[in-house]
Amino acid sequence: MIARTWHGMTDASKADEYLDYLNKTGVHEYRATQGNLGVYVLRRIEGNVAHFLLLTLWESEEAIKRFAGPDMEVAKYYPEDEQFLLELEPTVTHYEVMAKP
Repeated sequence: MIARTWHGMTDASKADEYLDYLNKTGVHEYRATQGNLGVYVLRRIEGNVAHFLLLTLWESEEAIKRFAGPDMEVAKYYPEDEQFLLELEPTVTHYEVMAKP
């Protein structure tokens, strides 16, 4: 199993609105992709900034590429992300899952 993490930041005042948008776009597409084993959306408000950390679980690199495209290290963004995010981080991180609950 492979874990994929993505980090994004938005103004804290837009955190709930961005969460709704995120659920309709990325989270929906993650769940619809064959080989996705789970999606966790983590949020931390720090002053005026809301940090989002998405942790997704995948059965294989091939499954990740079905979602992300051929270069699975590149972050995937949606049309309205620029209206919310303070920056578009270019890459994501992958980890081998070594222990499960």
